[in-house]
Amino acid sequence: MSLTGYRIRRVCLLHPAMPAFLSLRVMVCNCFPIRKGRAHIRSNMATIRGKTWRIMAWIAAANTIFIGASEAQVRAIARDPYIGAIVVNAESGEVLLENRADERAYPASMAKLMTLLLVQERIDAGLLKKDEMVTTSANASRMGGSQVWLKEKEQFPVEELLYALMVQSANDAAVALAEHLSGSEAAFVERMNQRASELGMTATRFTSASGLPITGREPDISTARDMARLACEMVRHPALLAYTSTKERGFRNGQVAMRNHNALLRLLPNCDGLKTGWFRAGGYSVAATATNANGRVIAVVMGSAQRLERDRIARELLLTHLERLPLRPPPAPPPATNIVTVPIPPAAGKEAAPHSGGQVWRWGLIGLVGAAVVGGCGYLIGRWSLPREK
Repeated sequence: MSLTGYRIRRVCLLHPAMPAFLSLRVMVCNCFPIRKGRAHIRSNMATIRGKTWRIMAWIAAANTIFIGASEAQVRAIARDPYIGAIVVNAESGEVLLENRADERAYPASMAKLMTLLLVQERIDAGLLKKDEMVTTSANASRMGGSQVWLKEKEQFPVEELLYALMVQSANDAAVALAEHLSGSEAAFVERMNQRASELGMTATRFTSASGLPITGREPDISTARDMARLACEMVRHPALLAYTSTKERGFRNGQVAMRNHNALLRLLPNCDGLKTGWFRAGGYSVAATATNANGRVIAVVMGSAQRLERDRIARELLLTHLERLPLRPPPAPPPATNIVTVPIPPAAGKEAAPHSGGQVWRWGLIGLVGAAVVGGCGYLIGRWSLPREK
């Protein structure tokens, strides 16, 4: 009997968590006593099925170690109940409520909203197609955190990666899209910051396309007010809501079951976005939006120490301010149209009588002449029939 290792995806050898990862890899290898030869195929498959939970547990642990090592250099700022919050009317931009909305926080995966916006704007401009194939680089395939496990040189259409970006919050999909659009993630991040400046997001500094904290790189920084500005711009592109409102979707022909991290999609009627964000130092954040008959409201909660508390606050803010939206006036009645007389066609088999103006005048004149002649004749006959004097 010989041992063979279960291949966990390749990671950067310079990663500070590599020693811990190698230890985990050895333990995972020991989970699978694999026998060689065709006679043992059935036994091997049963072994793998029976110990799949061990694989999932070790991979989750390794993923946590990677993120934890990256976060070790990031100052913890999460608070209870939150760092800052704001509610705005999506159509007018009016601030309906704010509380420490200008305090800086880590948006985490909410940075993917800017990535999604830039991709959609390229599609709207005709510079990118949804079915255009994106090739995964080695850099994108090594991304940690939430992912869809893209392999180097693997190809997927833009649209599939956008669903992975929003539903699974896939960091590898974010980097793959960024590199496809701008050649490198660094060049794409420059465009993200340029677009943020155009939107008036003066307190925001993006350092990644995904929001994932990476060793040696400062985390993304923003505020509740700035993220609300970004959200207002996003809802002006209705096509984006198809991605942000999707609760579940398959990836790689259903091999990966993606489930949206935004619990408000299930808890709140008419909620169709937008994005959550989390890493330990930054806490739980969300930019959420919902509609009713009177309009659309956006609520942003950033830096909450508790996930359930973040969701509860965001839900209450949306419900409260949707109810307070002013009633929309009823639609104006359609303008009155001019009444047009439609001629009745002649009965089938009968020829339509002529009715031109010239013919009517001619026949009227003939009638008048005829009446005069008849009248004159009658007068003459009457005169001749009278007795004459002798």
